[in-house]
Amino acid sequence: MSLEVSRVSKSYSTPRGPLSILEDVTLSFAPGDAAAITGPSGSGKSTLLYLLGALEPPTSGTITLDGQDPFTLTPGAAAEFRNRRIGFVFQDHCLLPQCSVLENVLVPTLVTAARERDGDLERARMLIERVGLSSRLEHRPAELSGGEKQRVAIARALIRQPALVLCDEPTGNLDPDTAASVATLLLELQRQQQAILIVVTHSLALAARFPAHYTLRSKQLLKA
Repeated sequence: MSLEVSRVSKSYSTPRGPLSILEDVTLSFAPGDAAAITGPSGSGKSTLLYLLGALEPPTSGTITLDGQDPFTLTPGAAAEFRNRRIGFVFQDHCLLPQCSVLENVLVPTLVTAARERDGDLERARMLIERVGLSSRLEHRPAELSGGEKQRVAIARALIRQPALVLCDEPTGNLDPDTAASVATLLLELQRQQQAILIVVTHSLALAARFPAHYTLRSKQLLKA
């Protein structure tokens, strides 16, 4: 499933007129590709991630995943598109505090029809074991360290075997050693699943570990 971004721009209406955030962004990724995007605060990194994740529409240009433009879908179909094809990992892990590790990983599967859930529990357990948390299945987020919470978030993002995994500062709240461990895990799992992985980060150390590195500067996305 390829990701194609063609001449995408994004602006917001303000009382003083349109505020341009991104201009003429063009990208192409194939299964198994991985890229980091860096840039100063306010440069539009998170905005670009929201566009790629079909959370916000571009002002102009097109974004397609496996030939499908999610912005042509109804709201319900677009939500299903995101749930099935895109995995998200955020700086704040966004785990449900009342749910166990296993339940948090299974959350993206709960909106699917019962007939489509065969194997979800087994896959969730496998992912939790893969991220090194098999002894924490029944623990709540409050009982986990920051690195453990982010590992749960990674497992949750991969539970539906998405074609595209998007990460917004996934190591931003972690100490250097834990950040390196989480980054290694994320890249290993991405290679195994042959998903497209795109990470936006302030960390040049994290970006250096990716085969492709872009930077956002003056509304333009450039090769670093």
